Amino acid sequence: METVQFKTNIKCSGCLEKVTAGLNETAGADNWEVDLQSPDKVLTVSADNVDAAAIRKAVETAGYKAENIA
Repeated sequence: METVQFKTNIKCSGCLEKVTAGLNETAGADNWEVDLQSPDKVLTVSADNVDAAAIRKAVETAGYKAENIA
């Protein structure tokens, strides 16, 4: 199991709805979450063989930004 985190500009449940389909397809339905309480709106993906570039692209395709947190 691998965990990758991204700083995003996903701000609310409406934003989450827009990214859900892409993230479910890319990361798996139960493998990701966004901490809306965090100032950085951190997206955490925990799955086997996480493709960070594909996750970032899924978020960006939905109209949001995602940058890797080292």
